[in-house]
Amino acid sequence: MYSAAITGTGVFTPQHTISNDELVDAFNAYAERFNAEHAEAIAAGEVEAKPQSSSEFILAASGIERRYVLDKSGVLDPDRMFPRLPARADDEPSYMAEMAVDASLQALSQAGRSADDVDAVICAASNHERAYPAIAVEIQNLLEINGFGFDMNVACSSATFGIQTATDMIRAGSIRSALVVCPEICSAHLEWRDRDCHFIFGDVATAVLVERDEGLERPHFKIRSTRLATQFSNNIRNNDGFLRRTHDQMEDRRDMQFMQNGRKVFKEVLPLVSQHIAGHMADDGISADDLKRLWLHQANKSMNDYIGKKVLGRAPEDGEQPNILQDYANTSSAGSIIAFAKYSDDLGAGDIGLICSFGAGYSVGSVIVERA
Repeated sequence: MYSAAITGTGVFTPQHTISNDELVDAFNAYAERFNAEHAEAIAAGEVEAKPQSSSEFILAASGIERRYVLDKSGVLDPDRMFPRLPARADDEPSYMAEMAVDASLQALSQAGRSADDVDAVICAASNHERAYPAIAVEIQNLLEINGFGFDMNVACSSATFGIQTATDMIRAGSIRSALVVCPEICSAHLEWRDRDCHFIFGDVATAVLVERDEGLERPHFKIRSTRLATQFSNNIRNNDGFLRRTHDQMEDRRDMQFMQNGRKVFKEVLPLVSQHIAGHMADDGISADDLKRLWLHQANKSMNDYIGKKVLGRAPEDGEQPNILQDYANTSSAGSIIAFAKYSDDLGAGDIGLICSFGAGYSVGSVIVERA
């Protein structure tokens, strides 16, 4: 039985940002136009009027101030309200693979490794650009990695599920290393015309290099233990997929984009995640006082504050539970990895931290690491 370690991380950040003010201006212009065009139906009670949004509402509801996106113009066009990403030819890199390669090269550089040192690629994301061939195999090809690759989807928990999968293969001895990449183009599956969620997501890609913990010379994080759990729920859902054209219904169906019952999610996910982390820590012999850092899924500041307080038994101090939500928004599976990549270098040898992601499924994954 071998041990595994995280030796490198990378974050690809798109060039375009959208502030809350910009987003609100576009949404409110769309809402005003919609209400004017459907005035009679609204007055008759046949159609619901679109409420106005505000930057204050977004910040209070989520803690988000801005987000990165691959395309800004399409999202901010009141006549469109979704990104413009031109179709690419089959011999061009896909959007997801291109993002993932950038993040992967950063991770390899940090670890002092090359593609020759990688055995596997796991593309773990909440939505994939196509059904096949696997995005992971395309990433493998672009990086010229000998070995294998496969895609996996556990929504916002995909990164931690991918890390455990890579770790288990390393422990078993079937591989020595793997890249776990999370390219998330959340702007493409968000309904930007829905006031309750139009501010939630952003785009990004992350990469984590997981290696056999043997003869490592550079600073790294030993993976002490991992834990996964799932529990079925319809409260976060996206019904898009290859059966869409078989339904003989309108193309513009609301349920084909991101949907959630936010209040139920808040009420049900928080206890699930808090108990999951507490159980994982107890089984690994770690107390709240032993924990130096919590890198949580970046969905909502209030959710993270609640979980941090439950896990630590007190309000987290500055730096103990870093948030990147204000700048990146919710980036699905990539969020906890962005936080880990940006806020881990200051930990000293022997310091212990916990990476946790959670979301649709419901799903929750946690990884306990120790600085070496």
